[in-house]
Amino acid sequence: MTATTPQPRPVRVPAPGAGAPAASAPRARQRAGLRRLTACGVLMAPFFALLVTVFLIPVGTAVYLSFYSDDQPGLGFGPERTVFVGLRGYAAVLTDPTFLGGLGTVALYCLIYLPLMVAGALALALLLDSGVVRLRAFAQLGLFLPHAVPGIIAALIWLYLYTPGISPVIDLFARADITIDFLGVRTVIPSIVNIALWSNLGYNMVVFYAALRAVPREVIEASVVDGAGPVRTALRVKTPMVRASIVMVALFTLIWALQLFTEPMLLSQSSPVINSRFSPSMYIYDAAFNRNNYSLAAASSVVLLVCTIALSYGVTRFTSRAGTTEEAR
Repeated sequence: MTATTPQPRPVRVPAPGAGAPAASAPRARQRAGLRRLTACGVLMAPFFALLVTVFLIPVGTAVYLSFYSDDQPGLGFGPERTVFVGLRGYAAVLTDPTFLGGLGTVALYCLIYLPLMVAGALALALLLDSGVVRLRAFAQLGLFLPHAVPGIIAALIWLYLYTPGISPVIDLFARADITIDFLGVRTVIPSIVNIALWSNLGYNMVVFYAALRAVPREVIEASVVDGAGPVRTALRVKTPMVRASIVMVALFTLIWALQLFTEPMLLSQSSPVINSRFSPSMYIYDAAFNRNNYSLAAASSVVLLVCTIALSYGVTRFTSRAGTTEEAR
C-alpha cells in the first residue's frame, strides 16, 4: 500500500473591505435613527413652542396667582403686599353661589346647544351629500357665510333683533298679537343658543360633509343594492362611517361652549336677566377687571380648566367605549 500525503487546504484571504459593511451596519442604522429623530424634532418644534407659549405658561401663571393674594395691613392704610393664601381662593370660588350658578347656566346651555349643533350640522351634511339639494356649492357657501362673521358682530346683529322697540322681528310678532321677549328669564338661554347655532352650524356642516365625501362609494352602492332607502343609508351606513368626525365636532363644541362669554356679555346691555357673573368666563372677567381680585380670577380659571378637561375626557372615554361595543356587535 502506498501512503498518500494529505493535500494542504487552500487558505481564503478575505478581500480588502469585505467585513466593513457588516461592521458598519449598526452605525448606519444609528445614524438613520438619529436623522429621523432630528427631523421629527424640527417638525414638532413649532408645536411645542406654541404649546409652551399659549398654554403651559398661562396655566402655570394662573396656578401661581391662585395661591397668592394682595393684602393691605393696618386697616387698609399700610403698604400693599403679596401673601400666600394657599387654597383659600379655591374655597371661595367653590362656595360662591354666583360661580356655581354660572356653572349651572353653562351646563344647561351645553345640554341644549350641543345636541342641536351636532344633529343639525350632520343632517345638513347628509342632505347635501344625498344629492337632493341642487346648486350644492351655493348652498354650502350660504350656510358657511355666517361663520365668517366675527362673533362680536354676530352678537350685535342679534342684539338688534332681540331688543324691543327697535327689532323688526318683535314688531312683526306684535302685529300678529304675539308678545315675545327674547331676553326674558326663560328665553335668554335659547336666544344665546340661536346665536351660536347661526354662527357655527355651517362650519361644522362643512366638516361633516368633507368626511362624508371620503366614504367609499362602493359601500353606499352596496347598501342601495341590498334594498336600503336614502334615510336608512344615511343613518345606518354613512353616519357610523363618520363617527370620528362626530366625536371631534362634539368635543370641540363642548370646549367652546364651556367658555361662553361674548354673547351674554353683549346681551347684558339690554337684559337685566344677564348679570356680570352669568357664566364662569364672565365671573372671571368680573373678578379680575371689576373687583381687581386676580387671585380669585386665577382660581376660578383653574377650576374652569379642570372642569373642561374632565368633561372632555369623559366624552372621549364614553365615545370610545360606545365604538368598541358597536364593533363587538
